[in-house]
Amino acid sequence: MRDPIDCAVLMLDGQHAWASAVVGEYAQGRLRVQMLQREDSLLAQEAEATQLLRALAMPARRFDACLLSVCQQNLALVRQNLFFAQQSFQTPLFCLVENLKAAAMNDLLKLGVADFLRAPMCLEELRTRIHMLKRVRQAAHALQDKATTAYYAVDLNKVGAGHSVEEDHLCATILQQSGATLEAYAAAVATRYATSRESFQDAKNIVVSRFEQAYIRAALGRSAGNIAMAARSVQKHRRAFWALMRKHDIKAEGFRSPSGPPVHTDS
Repeated sequence: MRDPIDCAVLMLDGQHAWASAVVGEYAQGRLRVQMLQREDSLLAQEAEATQLLRALAMPARRFDACLLSVCQQNLALVRQNLFFAQQSFQTPLFCLVENLKAAAMNDLLKLGVADFLRAPMCLEELRTRIHMLKRVRQAAHALQDKATTAYYAVDLNKVGAGHSVEEDHLCATILQQSGATLEAYAAAVATRYATSRESFQDAKNIVVSRFEQAYIRAALGRSAGNIAMAARSVQKHRRAFWALMRKHDIKAEGFRSPSGPPVHTDS
């Protein structure tokens, strides 16, 4: 049996009727809908109407999702609450919408809303959508953890201050690395540079240059110095590949076998 899904109903405008109607247990206990009540201390701290969602951010974390009714009458209030709660409200927020235009819904998405349901609401649809979102997020977290583990052997203190052994190994095997590993390494490098005194453009140029050199060298090594073959293998035009070689002063001769036949190189 699947774990039950806990959904909290939020109210920003004091309209209790619709919320009270959906509170309860459904699908043989697989969906539990509860009213999320604010404590008096939170109410005192966040008395402004535009701050109510932020005040609910911490108690909302024990739920799988939150449900909020949005219509033309409370749209402005919802937008304001979402704006102020963007950095703190982590629980997926579903909006039950009524008579909203596409532009307004798109704006709510940009402010952090996870998904929409049309009124009148189907509770089975709500349960299914929350369950699907949970699966997607769990898969994304698993992939992120795998990617981070895959290359967090990189010593961040050495990135930008010379090439570490791990970085040299990555560059030497760059054609065999998965996208997840390269993404994890790029994130690690970016994190390190963001705390240094390098400007964004300078840091980007260093990282891109290092990547280009490693990739070109790896492609030439795989093709034994045959520039045309190396360019085809990485799906790059031969002249563009040659331009990168010149940019980084990489010579094809160093990748050729001394006993092998001469290799034609267009310039």
